[in-house]
Amino acid sequence: MGRLRRSRAHHARRDVHRAARTRVRGRDLDQIQLIDLDPKNRAALEAQPLDYERPGLGQHYCVECAKYYETDAALQSHWKSKVHKRRCKALKEPAYTIEDAERAAGLGKEGKRPASTLISAEPMPIDENVVT
Repeated sequence: MGRLRRSRAHHARRDVHRAARTRVRGRDLDQIQLIDLDPKNRAALEAQPLDYERPGLGQHYCVECAKYYETDAALQSHWKSKVHKRRCKALKEPAYTIEDAERAAGLGKEGKRPASTLISAEPMPIDENVVT
């Protein structure tokens, strides 16, 4: 009898580990909307001083995607790409706020009725056809 083949289950753990890594964490959409797209901050980001630590000396920066590129040609081709266009479309939608998150969880003010209406509510009509 030959050796049984091992199951290759370690790939799932590897993928979860890679997804949870924060080594190359980018900026979130709400951070870009509130900070980077402000006209003063955008002008400062587009005209950065020379930085020898960044790709392309920090001169080719896409504000919407918060990425540096090596050359101007790479930045121009990035602007034409689907990735950039998808990111711009996502940035047009308003960012979620804490109030939106609370409302979605049922903690907001809009979805709740005052306690006085719960007590004085009319009783529900009883349907005679329903068997209890």
